[in-house]
Amino acid sequence: MSNSIGKKLVVTSFGESHGKCIGVVVDGFPAGYKIDLDNIQKEMDRRRPGQSNITTSRKEEDKVEVISGLLNGVSTGAPICMLVWNKDVDSSKYDELRWTPRPGHADYTAEIRFGGYQDYRGGGRFSGRNTAGLVMAGSLAKELLKELDIEVLAYTSKIGDVEAPEITFDEIRDFTESNVVRCPHKDTAEITLNLLEKIRDEGDSIGGQVRAIALNVPPGIGNPVFGNLEGELSKMFYSIPAVKAVEFGAGVGHAEMRGSESNDEFLLEKGKIITKSNNCGGIQGGITNGMPITCIITFKATPSISKPQQTVNIEGMMPCTVEIKGRHDPCIVPRAVPVVESAMALVLADYLLEAGHIKQFKEADK
Repeated sequence: MSNSIGKKLVVTSFGESHGKCIGVVVDGFPAGYKIDLDNIQKEMDRRRPGQSNITTSRKEEDKVEVISGLLNGVSTGAPICMLVWNKDVDSSKYDELRWTPRPGHADYTAEIRFGGYQDYRGGGRFSGRNTAGLVMAGSLAKELLKELDIEVLAYTSKIGDVEAPEITFDEIRDFTESNVVRCPHKDTAEITLNLLEKIRDEGDSIGGQVRAIALNVPPGIGNPVFGNLEGELSKMFYSIPAVKAVEFGAGVGHAEMRGSESNDEFLLEKGKIITKSNNCGGIQGGITNGMPITCIITFKATPSISKPQQTVNIEGMMPCTVEIKGRHDPCIVPRAVPVVESAMALVLADYLLEAGHIKQFKEADK
């Protein structure tokens, strides 16, 4: 099992949904950076459960504890270990489901892969709860990106068949956090909220999309072939539970475009090379071209629903019906927005360290 990712900035995730804690170790973080713990907590508060009536009612404070790697609030160059404690845990419902794998979940595949020894409570290692570690690590990566004026933005762009129109960068910055749906377009957010309340009342769930953008990434970041930036970003995005598709730029729309439409023509603007369009999403040949990196991450519907579903009792090898009880999100997309941002920030910080844009220690201000 691989619980680590990254080359220069290595992130190791640990913990289970109903275990004692969820945590992360970030190794390779440069020394000399003052870490704002309040910012880390703010990022965690965006992700935590129990935020509204369209999220799980599980109540977790998710108060971040830093175990190592900081001295007087400054990074030392040693591995930074952070964790949050699991407190509002109710495993009783999962004992009832031990031998009846839930449709859409990893229960069956985990049973086969680990021979029945896996922590099955709340999805264990496969739970979205583990994204808490990703957000803690991502908040550190964002601190590094700030030094280069690189900004990572994300928002809910689509839930079900309700899709936001084109949104400006300023609108994303100013209005994404103005509603529980995390959609910066007010009318779309209101329609989506009504849809989610309806889905929740029906005991069902629904999927959606998060659009992510990285601004001011310099050209020349990435590698061809197996080390390409799109591949590494996709790998990180797919570590987020329920992600089923990743697109860059025009994405699947390229299938309907001619070369004369999809090619991004080069222009000069104030002595800087830019592209007329951005169908490639800021990455060509696996390497950044200086334009905004744009991508769409598609999430499937939350698999935990209260409607009766067919399954198999794997202990007695008999068909049966399962009704999932407990506390679940009707749609995980709004809470996934800060997770997607963190995933993107981590990969970019890793590549920028590799390319030498971020040094191994911060030089003292003169």
